[in-house]
Amino acid sequence: MRILIVEDDRRLAELLRRGFIGEGFAVDTAHTGRHGLELATENDYDVVVLDVMLPELNGYRVCAHLREAGVWTPVLMLTAKDGEYDEAEGLDTGADDYVTKPFSYVALTARLRALVRRGRRERPAVIRVGDLEIDPAARRCRRGETVVALTTREFSVLEYLAHRHGEVVAKHEVLEHVWDGTFDGDVNLVEVYVSALRRKIDQPFGRRTIHTVRGAGYRLEPGHAHS
Repeated sequence: MRILIVEDDRRLAELLRRGFIGEGFAVDTAHTGRHGLELATENDYDVVVLDVMLPELNGYRVCAHLREAGVWTPVLMLTAKDGEYDEAEGLDTGADDYVTKPFSYVALTARLRALVRRGRRERPAVIRVGDLEIDPAARRCRRGETVVALTTREFSVLEYLAHRHGEVVAKHEVLEHVWDGTFDGDVNLVEVYVSALRRKIDQPFGRRTIHTVRGAGYRLEPGHAHS
């Protein structure tokens, strides 16, 4: 098994390198995000151990760049942070697992082996609805050749509607999927995001993609020009 360690703490990187070599792994190391990205892009690794707080390019950006480039090597993120939003950001950018420092070396190794057994994820399919393209892996939206900038939540709402394009999706379904089942806020919050999406993916292009079905919800269809 070949592992890439991207960690700016040279002492920790060396301890991990020696430990992994003792396990019989082949190991490469990088101490900056940019160098780590270069190695991970150019070489075929079984897993990448990636620190979040790196010079030049942080771990979130390294992971996002790898996924955008179609590199699906499993990524295990290491960080001193332990907040749920930090973990969510790591996973949202394409990481496969997440370990906070300090950690147990034995547990880390077990998680690495589990990632390798699980294998590489296939790139999620790009969803196309007319000339609207939603790429769940890269978290990117395009209208034709134009990239449309969306917030994380806007993208999640659009992605869910796109997965069910042609169907009527109720507001509460959007809330449960994009927020979670315990969210007890006003369902009309969905209207705010749908309006924002229309301003970004429809109006500038003279299209109507997200249709309101009165009393039922929303339906995403190929964008038609305004009549």
